[in-house]
Amino acid sequence: MSGYITRRHELLSALALAEGAVMEKYRLVMKLTLRQSNDRGHADHGWLDSYHTFSFADYYDPAHMGFRSLRVINQDVIAPGAGFPTHPHSDMEIFSYILWGALAHKDSMGNGRTLLPGQIQLMSAGRGVTHSEFNPSKTEGASLLQIWIRPRQRGLTPSYTEWHPDPAKENEPKVLVISPDGREGSATIHQDADIYRVRLPKGQSITHEVKTGRGVWFQLIKGSITAHGSTLNPGDAFSTEDTGTLTLTASEDAEALIFDLA
Repeated sequence: MSGYITRRHELLSALALAEGAVMEKYRLVMKLTLRQSNDRGHADHGWLDSYHTFSFADYYDPAHMGFRSLRVINQDVIAPGAGFPTHPHSDMEIFSYILWGALAHKDSMGNGRTLLPGQIQLMSAGRGVTHSEFNPSKTEGASLLQIWIRPRQRGLTPSYTEWHPDPAKENEPKVLVISPDGREGSATIHQDADIYRVRLPKGQSITHEVKTGRGVWFQLIKGSITAHGSTLNPGDAFSTEDTGTLTLTASEDAEALIFDLA
């Protein structure tokens, strides 16, 4: 009997180890759908050089119309003194993440701001708003990510808010910058979307849990990141709808945004 118990224990231990190995393999091969920088749409208007992750303006690709509620990610470089003249929007959550230089914003709600690198402006266009965005410098260019997210409902009252980095969190590798409830000092969006700023020194890693029923879009701004066997360079992105733990490791100092979407 003791021999049977021993063999049974050994068998159960082996099964447990095998199950653990299978789960670890599954974690490492979490399915990522890559969107490489060079495959994005591109428009050079002279005063504006823009890369479109999703279909936008004259760039149309039915395979890239957005991801869940995420509709637009444009990486823009604006020439000195140039910008977008006053134009309308409605029923869209629009935010700009300033990469370098500065961006001057004016809108029909009476807001007038100049945003600096690392800062975010978030405008809920709701039932209708007009605004303009300009590079206020006459000598230096400016760059930003302009991002559009569909709201959870149409016809909202237009609103405007900003997110500025907290010096106390400057060295944190993952910081919540936008959320539906404004927690942790984040800007508030009218959608079930959590957006994180990632800053990782070379060799450092972070994890992010993808919960059941949600999807994640990862947009790399600068540096290099490895994730589950894939390497991303500036402008590259990936999406996943697999439940599990994302592990991101910087092979060079990196900055990125994570979109966690219902």
